[in-house]
Amino acid sequence: MRERTPSPATAPATSLARLYHPRVEPPPIALDLKKDRGLSVQWADGTTSYYSINYLRRMSPSADMRELRAQQAKNPLTVLPASAARASNGPLTALEAELVGNYALRIRFSDGHDTGIYSWQYLREIDPPAQT
Repeated sequence: MRERTPSPATAPATSLARLYHPRVEPPPIALDLKKDRGLSVQWADGTTSYYSINYLRRMSPSADMRELRAQQAKNPLTVLPASAARASNGPLTALEAELVGNYALRIRFSDGHDTGIYSWQYLREIDPPAQT
């Protein structure tokens, strides 16, 4: 028998709260961007996360990078588009970063990519030690 999903009118209040108010990660206490190395994030719970510049670029939450990661998951031999494979003059670096409201960070990379908005929640999800 198929389980029915409750309608908003009949769903328990806690279910509705999760639907309409997903868990919001509090802002970090400190951000330290070393443009040629990576980003250190000190979280309110006392933990610290480190993301290399290459890792941040590869894990960009932009629509084009999400699609590319999905294609690579299905087929590891996926050919990279010219924009993703484009070599810049020298190693990949972060040119600048800016806060987006109170919930995210946008990073502009030396290869021209700047459309990913890294929410605090997304940074927690992709924390490299949590991936192993």
